[in-house]
Amino acid sequence: MYATRARQARPETFTARPSIAERLGLPYMDGPLLFAAVALAAFSVFVLSEATLRDVPGSPRYFADRQTIYALIGLVGMYALARIDYSRFRELRVGIYTFLCVSISLVFVFGFAARGSRRAFDLPFFSFQPSELGKLLLVLALAGFVIDGARRGSARQRTVRYLCLGFAPAALVFLQPDLGTALVFAVITLAVMYVGGVRWTHLATIGAALVALVAIVLVAAPTVGAPILKGYQEERLTSFLDPSADPSDAGYQQNQAMIASGAGRVTGRGDRATQTRLDFVPERHTDFIFAVIGERYGFMGAALVLSLYALLIWRALRIVTLSKNSYGTLVAGGIAAMLLFQVFVNVGMNLGIMPITGIPLPLLSYGGSSVLATFLAIGVLESIHVQARLGQRGRFAW
Repeated sequence: MYATRARQARPETFTARPSIAERLGLPYMDGPLLFAAVALAAFSVFVLSEATLRDVPGSPRYFADRQTIYALIGLVGMYALARIDYSRFRELRVGIYTFLCVSISLVFVFGFAARGSRRAFDLPFFSFQPSELGKLLLVLALAGFVIDGARRGSARQRTVRYLCLGFAPAALVFLQPDLGTALVFAVITLAVMYVGGVRWTHLATIGAALVALVAIVLVAAPTVGAPILKGYQEERLTSFLDPSADPSDAGYQQNQAMIASGAGRVTGRGDRATQTRLDFVPERHTDFIFAVIGERYGFMGAALVLSLYALLIWRALRIVTLSKNSYGTLVAGGIAAMLLFQVFVNVGMNLGIMPITGIPLPLLSYGGSSVLATFLAIGVLESIHVQARLGQRGRFAW
C-alpha cells in the first residue's frame, strides 16, 4: 500500500527524444544561407548541363557531372565545419597562415603551367588551386592575428603588421601570375582590418596608396618602357573602358559577353541562344557563365541568380552581428567581403562595367577548387551561427 502511494506521489518525468534534425544540428544552422548556397550550386549544374552539351565529344554531361561531385563533396565539408567550434581556428592561426604561404609557394615548383601561369597542382581527379582555399585560410588566420595583436604596439604598427600579413600571400599569388585572386586577397585583408577597428585615417591612406599604385602600374610604368604587368593582363584591365577599340583581340571577350547578356531580353532565348550554342561566348563554363544565364534565361534568370546572391550575402552580414565573440565577427566579415567582391567583379565584367580579371562566380562557375572553398567558407559561417544559437540556449555542444 505504501509503495503504491509513493509511486502515485512521485511525478513521472518524460524525456522527449530529439528529432533527427536536432541530432544533426539542423535547427541551429542558418536555413536561408544553406538554401541560397544549395540553390546556386544546383542552378550551376543545370546551366552547365544545358550550355556545354557539345564541349566534350562523347561526354555531353562532362562538366555538369563533375560539378555535381564537387558540390556534394563541398556540402559534406560544409556540414563538417558547421559542427566544429570555429573559435578553435584562432588557436591555429600560425599553422594556418604557414600552410597558406607554403601551399601557394609550392605551386611555383610542383604546379603545372597553363596559359602562361602556374596556379594549381595536377591531382588524379582534378586540379587543385591552393589560392582558392587560401582565401578562407587568410580570413581565419588574419582574424586571429588581429584579435591576438589588438593591444600590441601602436595603432600604426598594428596597421602595418596586418597589411604585411595579408599582402604577403597576395604577392605570392600575383607572381603566379593570378591578378584576380590577388585582388580578392587584398580585399579580404582590408575588410578584416576595417571590421577589426583600424582607424579610418589609416584606411584612407591605404586607399590613396592603392590608387597611386594602379596609376603607376597601368600608366607610368608602360610609358617609361618598364611594364609591370604582362601584356595580356594590361589589355584585360583596360579593354573594358572601350571594348570596341579592339573587338577582335582584347575587347572580344567582353563584347561577346555583353551581346549574350543583352540578347536574352526578359525570358531568354533557351535553345536558340546562338552566342552560347555557337561558341561565341568564351570561357562560358567559368568566367562568363553569367552571360550564358543572361542569354538562355534572360532577365528573369539573371534576377533569380542575383536574388540568391543577395540572400547569401545578407545572411553572411547578419551572422557578423550574431557572433558570440570578436573573432567570429571578423571571420564572418571577411567571408562576406570575399563573396560580395567576387560576385560584383564577375557580374560586372560580364556586363562590361568591370575589367576581366578571371575571378570566378562563387558556386556557379565550374571548378572544383572554387566550389569546395566556397562551401567550406559557408560551413564556417554556419559554425558561427550554430555557436551563437547554442550560446543563447546555454548549450555548448550538439
